[in-house]
Amino acid sequence: MSKHIPMPEQGCDSDAILASLEAFKARDPEYKDGKVWSLVYYLDEQHSSFLKESYHRYACENGLNPGAFKSLKQMETEVISATADILNGTDEVCGVVTSGGTESCLMAVKTYRDMARDRRRVRKPEMILPETAHVAWFKASEYFGVTVRLVPLKSDFTPDLKKLKRLINRNTVMILGSAPEYPHGAIDPIEEIGSIAQKKGIPLHVDACVGGFILPFMEMNGESVPLWDYRVPGVTSISADIHKYGYAAKGASTITYRNLDYLRYQMFVYQDWPGGVFASSALLGTRPGGAYAAAWGVTRYFGKAGYRKLAQDTLEAVNRLKEGIVAIPGLEIMGSPQGPLFSYRSTDPGLNIYAVGDQMDAQGWQVNRNQHPPGLHAMVTAQHLQVVDQYLQDLRTAVETVRANPELAKQGGAATYGMLAHVPLRGMVKKKVLEMYSEQYRAGGGELDLAAGSGSGVGGGGGKGLLDSLVQRYVDYKSRRG
Repeated sequence: MSKHIPMPEQGCDSDAILASLEAFKARDPEYKDGKVWSLVYYLDEQHSSFLKESYHRYACENGLNPGAFKSLKQMETEVISATADILNGTDEVCGVVTSGGTESCLMAVKTYRDMARDRRRVRKPEMILPETAHVAWFKASEYFGVTVRLVPLKSDFTPDLKKLKRLINRNTVMILGSAPEYPHGAIDPIEEIGSIAQKKGIPLHVDACVGGFILPFMEMNGESVPLWDYRVPGVTSISADIHKYGYAAKGASTITYRNLDYLRYQMFVYQDWPGGVFASSALLGTRPGGAYAAAWGVTRYFGKAGYRKLAQDTLEAVNRLKEGIVAIPGLEIMGSPQGPLFSYRSTDPGLNIYAVGDQMDAQGWQVNRNQHPPGLHAMVTAQHLQVVDQYLQDLRTAVETVRANPELAKQGGAATYGMLAHVPLRGMVKKKVLEMYSEQYRAGGGELDLAAGSGSGVGGGGGKGLLDSLVQRYVDYKSRRG
């Protein structure tokens, strides 16, 4: 059992503390060499130093009260204006800086729930999401009590619009489209969805947390990109992360609305608090000034010309990766991704794609997995242009290794992810993953290992791994059911 680590009685030397902070990184992914394909958007040390200095200048300031630190409100206003510009918004487009894409998504759901409650007296709110919607939308559903109605996908991984239309009813408070969706990189048909939403008088939010700071610059570079932003009349709001392809420091996203009539429903006001009348524009109270400063600084640092160059390098890396992957027998790109991310899968029944992922991990790559259908995922940045050839070479080796050793599909992560994707009782999977995930937060901390399932504080005392546990639970269930 892990124990609490007590606070030291006396303070420590600052140099020793900084050395410890560096030492903590020993088991973290080596993202600076381009082997990580999500989570971080790193360019180089010069850019990283600029972000740190920008953040440091406002590390103590607080954006909670826009009337206090007027500098932060000015930065926020200018960041939102720049965002509205690249999203082709009118002068009425307004919004706020948030802590990340999840907060931006949560705010849209809260806004449209409250607007429908006020304007149409909706008491059982529902929202319509494609199956590929980011998990943040399902979190928002749980947090704010808005029922999800899922739109099935067509073979190209875009939503079936005929079925979308049939899901609309008097309780629908919003419709979602993504540009692009995260699992496969497809841009949902926003123009068509916008037309449906406009005819029905339903707000349409575009989740461009991934694409908001790269798709506009791809289009400026001459790339053919379908309309998805405020040029589509039915679009009422857009979320776009600056800390993704805007290359800002972590903690900076935006949510913008077509006009203030929408944004007002996002805001919270409490007038009877003993501490005074309180108003807040988004989910957080305290809002770190450093994130504002770094976001403002980076948009000025790059400008449109700089972002166009980053988009050009990213797209070159994406295209070279796609070409190299489809040239490997047994692999194909999923759907028709447009933008900086894509997924690929196996077309060979004898080639387990999760086992290929395990082999890539073993060669130092940090590779993400998809399910439904099984695949591997790549979120490409400009930095990855320098590692394209090495990635493809290692991928070819991984495919050859798995083909020569079919038993690898029954080991490690391949076995675990395969089981997770195919256990029919999804509640069972959810319960077991929650059980193991929460163990990381037991007093003193623990670790999560999906393949082994018995790290420190997880599965206690060398218990069964996640795979074995799920298999046993499923066998027990089947035996009870006869």
